[in-house]
Amino acid sequence: MPDKTTYLTDDGYKKLKEEVEHLKNVRRIEIASRIKEAKELGDLSENAEYADAREEQSFVEGRIMEIEAALKNAEVISSLKSEPNRVDIGDVITVEKEGAQQAYTIVGSNEANPAEGRISNESPLGQAFLGKYKGDACEVKTPKGPAVYKIIDIA
Repeated sequence: MPDKTTYLTDDGYKKLKEEVEHLKNVRRIEIASRIKEAKELGDLSENAEYADAREEQSFVEGRIMEIEAALKNAEVISSLKSEPNRVDIGDVITVEKEGAQQAYTIVGSNEANPAEGRISNESPLGQAFLGKYKGDACEVKTPKGPAVYKIIDIA
């Protein structure tokens, strides 16, 4: 089964590259030093410092693998679009729901942060907006029931 494509903005790609470099070149060394110091304390069976450092090492190594997989399968989103009036990944859109306007940026799942208005292309809201045009309305199923959004602007 082929790996899933990870959609990233140029900025998102750079941030992931920086994070993986930091984890490899800084955090790994710090954790290795903590493990060495903890081993020098003696009995590892009741050594909380050692257990904590090993747990953190496991987390960091897992995060490195996760980021490397995302970067390997990354498709960096171009700001040049074939259809400028159609919603696509990387667009900043303004929508209206029940008279209130809200701006969202459509991003890949690795960059999503709904609190900052960055919604994933895989989320129900992101999927509903993709492919729509300025002026289109779309219905989205939400936990509170269906909601209708009108696309006001696409940038």
